[in-house]
Amino acid sequence: MPVKLNKEGTTLVAFLSGEIDHHSAIALREAVDGAIKLVKPERLEIDFGDVTFMDSSGVGFVMGRYKLVNFYGGTVVVKNASERMERMLSLSGIEKIALIEKRDKAV
Repeated sequence: MPVKLNKEGTTLVAFLSGEIDHHSAIALREAVDGAIKLVKPERLEIDFGDVTFMDSSGVGFVMGRYKLVNFYGGTVVVKNASERMERMLSLSGIEKIALIEKRDKAV
């Protein structure tokens, strides 16, 4: 599975990897949504550090998780996105609903 989930207190961290496209987004949604419904986190961190490719399905993935986490009163943080992915997310307006933490240039 292209996602590893880790609960840290009231935070749920989703470490994504590989390619995020229409087909892989389905499995990602199912795994992360199941964990969100179980944990009801105050904060969902979506870590793109090991993602090698993302199309618009990645944007839709973040938006959908925002809606679910927001339903439970939580917030969403996007972490470690490449410059290209960060630009795509910013152009889509994701920064209006989620915090985008800049990737450390040294990494």
